[in-house]
Amino acid sequence: MALKQIHQLKLLQKLSPQQIQLMKLLQLPTVALEQRIKEELEVNPALEESDAEFESEPENEYDEVDSSASDEVNDYEEKEVEKIDDDYEFEDYMDAGELDSYKYEVSNRSADDETFQAVVVEGPDFHSQLEEQLGLRDLSDQQYNIGLYLIGCIDEDGYIRRDLELIADDLAFSQNIHTTTEELETVLKVIQEFDPAGVGARSLQECLLIQLEKKPIKARETQLAIEVVKTMMDEFSKKHYDKILRRLNIGDEDLKDIISEITSLNPRPGNSEGDNKSQISEVVPDFNITVNDGVPELSINQRNLPELKVSDDYAEMLKEYSRKKDKAGKEATTFVKGKIESAQWFIEALQQRYQTMLICMHTIMQYQSEYFASGDESKLKPMILKDIAEKVGLDISTVSRVANSKYVQTPYGTFLLKTFFSESLSTESGEEVSTREVKKILQDCIANEEKRKPLTDDALCIILKEKGYNIARRTVAKYREQLDIPVARMRREI
Repeated sequence: MALKQIHQLKLLQKLSPQQIQLMKLLQLPTVALEQRIKEELEVNPALEESDAEFESEPENEYDEVDSSASDEVNDYEEKEVEKIDDDYEFEDYMDAGELDSYKYEVSNRSADDETFQAVVVEGPDFHSQLEEQLGLRDLSDQQYNIGLYLIGCIDEDGYIRRDLELIADDLAFSQNIHTTTEELETVLKVIQEFDPAGVGARSLQECLLIQLEKKPIKARETQLAIEVVKTMMDEFSKKHYDKILRRLNIGDEDLKDIISEITSLNPRPGNSEGDNKSQISEVVPDFNITVNDGVPELSINQRNLPELKVSDDYAEMLKEYSRKKDKAGKEATTFVKGKIESAQWFIEALQQRYQTMLICMHTIMQYQSEYFASGDESKLKPMILKDIAEKVGLDISTVSRVANSKYVQTPYGTFLLKTFFSESLSTESGEEVSTREVKKILQDCIANEEKRKPLTDDALCIILKEKGYNIARRTVAKYREQLDIPVARMRREI
């Protein structure tokens, strides 16, 4: 077979390393960005924090929602949204005799910003507390070592989810402790007496029983609750209350006491103590919207982000090495220049991130100006990523990165930015409304329903149709699941 030479023209589009870096920074929320900057400072010695105070980017550049905003958007499209693909020749700056500092610095905060540092006080962790209680029991050496191993098998919820036979095999192979499931059961019963109550259980049913049986006074409702958990746990979890009433031959008041007794127990005893740290993560908003005289104003959270610049020492180092013409000098010049370029790209990527987030959030604020001015969710307009992308002249994926994992603080609460994006829905009158408005109506209906006879999906569908929203029952079910609301039977109360 003869070989042939063929000329072929291909059009390819590739992202430069700088563009990839910008995309990665753009999707990071504020807390993750702080960590990313710290990592970059550690790996790149040419990048350092600025000691001097430089004038920061104005945080309220797009504060007011007015007609001039469109001109600002156009200016941004022409000037700010550029690819970071310039080839910087740092020898040119060296020959100039002096560095232009503003080209190598980024300011992430204003001069009057406060710096907050969380103080975490650590105490003994959950497993250490169990080990301390184990040491107070009268056990043989083997039982003590078995107890330590069992405590190590307890997960963060406070359960042992492994089979005791497998644990016995592990002890034989890893620690040369030969034991039986009966001995393991005996030691486990000791651990189940520890605080917090319910720890060391192998199932939810066992966890609840341990807590009920540890109560010093067995009132009537406690005894009935023990009977329900022992023999009718499945019926209770599925809220088949009529079966419980018939089998125990009790009235509604007794059933209410049983439900109150069981629901007051802790299904996750491991999290009752934890590590003596808060189990709730603090949400740090990336954007802040305030309303002054009915006008929404926007700012970006730049607190605790250090001011960055290219190291003066590395700049001087490059100047010295560039004068040497030997091989070692050239290699050193290449290395130092690479570090300086990397620092410069990182600083410019941060600047581009700030500008991109600012223009996208400002456009979102404009789009939903009626909502941000009043807080009325019925004022929310249908809005998808494409709507914002077309207005700012950016790709949909870029807008998606801005909206993903970012929080905005408003006078009406702090929300995930992506929750403001929703599909449109037509009413019987032909008006386009946001699906979030429909979800809000569903929430209100369920919040005000009769708990003894909660509204089914069919009933909710009828209510929405009466309000002018022609929605199928399966769509109502989908919205209800998205709101993390259980079905009517699971919402029933006595």
